[in-house]
Amino acid sequence: MTTLIATAAFGLEATVKHEVTALGFDNIKTFDGKIEFTPQDIAEGIVRANLWLRSADRVLLKIAEFPATTFDDLFEQTKALPWEAWIPEDGKFTVTGKSVRSTLFSVPDVQSIVKKAVVEKMKQKYKVNWFKETGAEFTIQAALLKDVVTLTIDTTGVGNGLHKRGYRAQATKAPMKETMAAALIDLARFDGFDKKGAPIAFLDPCCGSGTLPIEAAMRAKNIAPGLARNFVSEAWPQIESSTWKQARQTAYAAIRIEAEPTIFAADIDPAAVELAKANAELAGVDDCIQFENRPLNQTILPSDSGIAIINPPYGERLGQVKEAEALYADLGKLFNPTNWNVYVLTPDEFFETAYKKRARAKRKLFNGMIKTDYYQYF
Repeated sequence: MTTLIATAAFGLEATVKHEVTALGFDNIKTFDGKIEFTPQDIAEGIVRANLWLRSADRVLLKIAEFPATTFDDLFEQTKALPWEAWIPEDGKFTVTGKSVRSTLFSVPDVQSIVKKAVVEKMKQKYKVNWFKETGAEFTIQAALLKDVVTLTIDTTGVGNGLHKRGYRAQATKAPMKETMAAALIDLARFDGFDKKGAPIAFLDPCCGSGTLPIEAAMRAKNIAPGLARNFVSEAWPQIESSTWKQARQTAYAAIRIEAEPTIFAADIDPAAVELAKANAELAGVDDCIQFENRPLNQTILPSDSGIAIINPPYGERLGQVKEAEALYADLGKLFNPTNWNVYVLTPDEFFETAYKKRARAKRKLFNGMIKTDYYQYF
């Protein structure tokens, strides 16, 4: 059966696996940076994974995996694959590549050999010597790891990963990716309501352009993260337009329209707050979030208990460690002692000292290229 791969940022593999499992896919396997799974229907699986995965970076269609230590091996095994099953005669296809600890270490050469092999196979099947490449786009990735080649086709869209939900037309400096925000929310086990259906308060007192509260609201209302955007595989002839249409109709029907989560967000920068409001409106959750222009040291907890997730300006981003220390001290005063569960993402190793409390748990994550810890206080 055909396999799909959901790629994941370092440290988020378990979170993405949790989502893949919840979507009902089979044969789930976890590897560094990716989750492999098997849909019963490949077209429906591509559509559903792209529409619903919140924390994955993109969805890849796995074509084959094989060992190769010479360019002849790479060429012949690539050529033997049924590329015509996915790429039509007018398909526009490019090849990207990467190589880690492999004999075939030259990525440009790997890309060139794979491209040539696919072209030769297409010539055989379509009985032509030249391709117009005016049709749908297909990006083949040749990934080599320890002399094992994995060939995939990107179903999401190069340069248009799953973090691009469509609601963040603008962002503040150093914004958090939507996929990372969704993962932090999943790790905090926030879905908006308790077992009795009562709303659980959510707070982000350093909201910036609003990514965390918007993702929290989308989760609470069960809004599919890919509902308001397009994917490269929508133009593929193997996936009927009716499959996309039906999946979107199902996703719209699944929205908890009557749900009223209690989500609060604030920021010291008035321009950031206005931007966050605009983004929330684009996401269709502006009625779920109460935004305030307020400095952290003037924040008032909106309820006796709840979940707070904070991605504060880091020492590196602030430019001054003392400013970061003061910010973390204010966080400590706000939440100690309270009945709130508090989660803070920061690379600053002095965080716990400034916060004046040791975390119950920590998880190492990468926020973009920045190595961070996710401090958890229950």
